[in-house]
Amino acid sequence: MANIQITEANTKAQKKAFMMLPFNIYKDNKYWVSPLLLDLRHMFGLNGFIDGLLGAKGKHPFYEYGQIQLYLAYKENKLVGRIAAINNDTYNELRPEEGGTGFFGFFECINDQEVANALFDAVKKWLKKRNLTKMQGPASPTSNYEYGLLTSGFNDSPRIDMPYDHEYYQSLFENYGLPCRQELYAYKVDSKTVFNNEKLTRGAALVKKRYSIEIKPINMKDLHNEVKKIKEIYNRAWQPQWGTVPQTDAEIDGYAEKFKLIAIPELIPFVYVNGELAGMAVAVLDFNFILKTMKGRLFPYGYKIFTQRKNVKWIRVIILGLFPEYQGKGIDAVVYKHLVDTALEKGFTLCEGSAIWADNDMMNRGMKAVSGEVYKKYKVYEMTI
Repeated sequence: MANIQITEANTKAQKKAFMMLPFNIYKDNKYWVSPLLLDLRHMFGLNGFIDGLLGAKGKHPFYEYGQIQLYLAYKENKLVGRIAAINNDTYNELRPEEGGTGFFGFFECINDQEVANALFDAVKKWLKKRNLTKMQGPASPTSNYEYGLLTSGFNDSPRIDMPYDHEYYQSLFENYGLPCRQELYAYKVDSKTVFNNEKLTRGAALVKKRYSIEIKPINMKDLHNEVKKIKEIYNRAWQPQWGTVPQTDAEIDGYAEKFKLIAIPELIPFVYVNGELAGMAVAVLDFNFILKTMKGRLFPYGYKIFTQRKNVKWIRVIILGLFPEYQGKGIDAVVYKHLVDTALEKGFTLCEGSAIWADNDMMNRGMKAVSGEVYKKYKVYEMTI
């Protein structure tokens, strides 16, 4: 084996090296988009005074229920890879039958199997010390954040908050012996095909009349109470899904804070059936179009978020969820129709619906109903350790 050294990243300097490594790993890749460094500093405990003013105060909410150990890989004294070992107490409390699942995430590596193996071995050792019996990932750090490894669709930049990876990563994972546990899809919906989708129009009208459905945009002037409804819907509607964990109040509050200045209320509708709250959808502008030019930095580039938003053509549907008692009744078609009409009215021509579990029949049918096509795929890997 070559001279490979795996080091815990615990100091401020080591964590900064961990955070900045992707800029080197993807330096020749024109599709990669850096996440906001503000968000990463918060995640890795590096936030400073300015970050605090922008809302990244205190510990990241993940640490309320989980632990992370960061690792750096050096080969011939050169930094060549990184990974995080992750324990999620909430996940294991909800799934005791699995016997204890640990996670890995934030994986980046040169195309070197020995380096990748050493990184995975470090995670495996850390997880075993905590009596965990499975290793799953990539989860950075949970399914509520960047989740899964991109396995098709490399010739396109990721939509906002979706992962992007080098194509060779799949070989590094699978050559280590990690088997695929679940596949996820991203659907592309083009206004040219949706506009002529008469079946969707007729179906949505019939369902809306049958169940007395009302669609109400989020009230940004009463965001405190609206966020309470989001929490209830998210944690009830998605709980049965494999791999999901409920979001804490602090996590959802963080998302609300992040998107409130750039949200379009009509793209965040609540669904009411006979006057009762039944579900909601969340679609956001694909600001990766802008972030790509900012290199992860709000300063001095933050003004672009406001000056260039008119040039954004993509939206991403992040959430579309109904309480279990309202699922399977075609109500989702009404929500899709509302989002389609609103997007076209606002001038958006392309939409991504993601990430959707391969075995989520209801959501996959819904995306096909709006003429969506799978244009990117992701895999979640899991092995017994």
